[in-house]
Amino acid sequence: MIIGIYLGFGNWDLEFSTTERSEEAVPLFFSTKKKDIPHGLWLKCPDCGGILFKKTLRENLRVCPKCAYHFTLGARERISSLLGKDFKEFSQGIKTANPLNFTAVKDYREKIAEEQKKTELDEACLVGEGHLDNKKVILAVTDSRFMMGSMGSVVGERITQAAERAKSKKIPLVIVSGSGGGARMQEGMLSLMQMAKTSAAISKLDTSSIPFISILTNPTMAGVLASFASLGDVIIAEPRALIGFTGPRVIEQTIRQKLPAGFQKSEFLLQHGLIDMIVDRRKLKGVLKQVLECLNI
Repeated sequence: MIIGIYLGFGNWDLEFSTTERSEEAVPLFFSTKKKDIPHGLWLKCPDCGGILFKKTLRENLRVCPKCAYHFTLGARERISSLLGKDFKEFSQGIKTANPLNFTAVKDYREKIAEEQKKTELDEACLVGEGHLDNKKVILAVTDSRFMMGSMGSVVGERITQAAERAKSKKIPLVIVSGSGGGARMQEGMLSLMQMAKTSAAISKLDTSSIPFISILTNPTMAGVLASFASLGDVIIAEPRALIGFTGPRVIEQTIRQKLPAGFQKSEFLLQHGLIDMIVDRRKLKGVLKQVLECLNI
């Protein structure tokens, strides 16, 4: 009598046989056939360590369903989550130049071309007009994946045009900021001047009683925060977003003191009055609608 035992170990098929007449075991036989599993379907949450299915994460607006960690959301994904397909982009004709003929490891134009290919965006900011449900808004979104969301002349001009259009049409302006780079060094002083330019355009909304809602994501730093991003009538931040002018390590080295726990995180800044509320990305659209209703828009 022959007894057959079949065991499954992962992607290997293991078969072992023996007989009653002999104590000698028949050698193990392994099948060399592996199951093909496509690569790039899963990723690990950097906060809780959970393994996440990418498709599920995208459907959840790139928020970890286990710990609510907010992954970086691209500009077009952000626009889709707020306005859907009702978004008419403008200012596409403004293109990045190289006014200082800046060259380091690579020519500035080559760097821009690489970023455009990587992100499928023409610059770090998209601006347009659409409806948040039934409420008309001007929406601008900066993308931290494009040269860290740094503000060069094109970003500054697009933000300025968005503010000017909101003023002329008398409709609210919503800006979603994400920048870890501040001013773009390849454009030197021209980049720094965008801080004054955008701030001046935003100030005209105040004199015309046009609401400006600023949304801060992780990270929102340097010149972007020091200009238009901190000037909102209502400032909303995503959970655990890093928000500040310069990094905490630089501050500690400068003042030679240990910073408080959670310094520059949105929760800390809410307690100290820099921002008005913290909103989970999945609830942001509903909260924006409520804010506009409170403002009688």
